[in-house]
Amino acid sequence: MNVNKIIYKPVGMLVGVLGGLAANIVFNKVWAKVAGGDEAPDATDKKATWGQVLLAATIQGAIFGVVKAAIDRGGAEGYRKVTGEWPDD
Repeated sequence: MNVNKIIYKPVGMLVGVLGGLAANIVFNKVWAKVAGGDEAPDATDKKATWGQVLLAATIQGAIFGVVKAAIDRGGAEGYRKVTGEWPDD
């Protein structure tokens, strides 16, 4: 196994965590616009309606999915540019 591929995994995980933090910041800003400044409800928040909970989950899932895909793809492209190999090869 190539040393670069061994290094790719932990670096990829770190970048993924940072991406998750960035996605959370983006979600909070989007939700503040959608809900007029209110904090996003948790699924067990008894004051929130089903609609609010499901809308928050939908928006959050979409944002996290896009950020994760962008980070994973960007990391793979960056790895290829540096090493000349695709991470999964």
